[in-house]
Amino acid sequence: MVFEVSSSELLKKLQVASGAISSNPVIPILEDFLFELEGNELTISATNLEVTIISSLTVSGKKGGKVAVPAKILLETLKALPDQPIKFDVDDSNKSIKLKSAYGNYKLAGDNHDDFPETPIEENVNTVELKADPLVKAINNTIFATSNDELRLAMTGVLMQLDFNKVIFVSTDAHKLVKYTLGGINTDISESIIIPKKGLTLFKNAIASLDDETTTVSFNKKNIFFRCGDTLVISRLIDAKYPDYNAVIPGNNDKTLSLHRGDFQNSLKRIVIYSNKTTNQVVLNLVENGLTISAQDLDFSNEATEQISCSYESDPMSIGFNAKFLVEMLGVIDTDEIILELSAPNKAGILLPAEQEEGENLMMLVMPVMMSH
Repeated sequence: MVFEVSSSELLKKLQVASGAISSNPVIPILEDFLFELEGNELTISATNLEVTIISSLTVSGKKGGKVAVPAKILLETLKALPDQPIKFDVDDSNKSIKLKSAYGNYKLAGDNHDDFPETPIEENVNTVELKADPLVKAINNTIFATSNDELRLAMTGVLMQLDFNKVIFVSTDAHKLVKYTLGGINTDISESIIIPKKGLTLFKNAIASLDDETTTVSFNKKNIFFRCGDTLVISRLIDAKYPDYNAVIPGNNDKTLSLHRGDFQNSLKRIVIYSNKTTNQVVLNLVENGLTISAQDLDFSNEATEQISCSYESDPMSIGFNAKFLVEMLGVIDTDEIILELSAPNKAGILLPAEQEEGENLMMLVMPVMMSH
């Protein structure tokens, strides 16, 4: 295998693919990139057996072939070189790789490409086209609310429900739940899959360096394939049944409070310092057009109280929440004003942006922390 390529262009592609290389892989070959050259097209693959990232670029190809290249030494070499043409020359008999730059020559040991894991094939797939920006937004909105509890496998991922003209993303860890709906989709598919957090994170990171407007999303029973420009991210799916999330979303939260997101978030960040460290509990005391946020840690005699103006016209009430959860949820919302819908101190609250983009709908639910007297 022989080709020439710009060192910085190659580095850019390798950095995208390297997201799939884990720091302590189960088998040594997973520390490598797989290079495949056909004509002038170089395809680069990397995998950790759960997520595979494949990227391709045009090079000046002299002789095709395949080789597995140790990722760390190649990345470090390219990062240490200024942009220039680099020549790759692979000895097919012993897989030794010679690199030639304007500065000199470098030799490294490649590995046999046959040892590299097979890439999952796109067969029997459902396919839908999604705009890249809303898709990244959907991931950012939901990924933080997934569970880390391996015993509840379904909840460690994000549910993606295709429902004809819309796609719904849901995540929950039983304390908080996020539902993000994206409308205006043109599809006749009605299917649900659960995507692991790792796969979504790597896809989101890979897409960040691309300029493409659209992502083609295909999936079958086992894998999901995100194709954006010349990059493909494949993730295994979680084989589990997602809990019935609609059952926990209250339909009668009639006490509505609207206030400035930044003021609320900053206040919570200060007040939580004085809360009990195991519950992070803050208490919201609501009266007409006024909100008092307080916390106390009885073990250390710490307490704090702040008042914020808000718009609220229902009966007075007090409700406790985990401030860390609220801060996290407010951090995802991008409007200045937010709405909090409540019904009773022991019932879930619903957090919403005051305005929603057309065709998008974000709803967050947070369970109360029972107030101890």
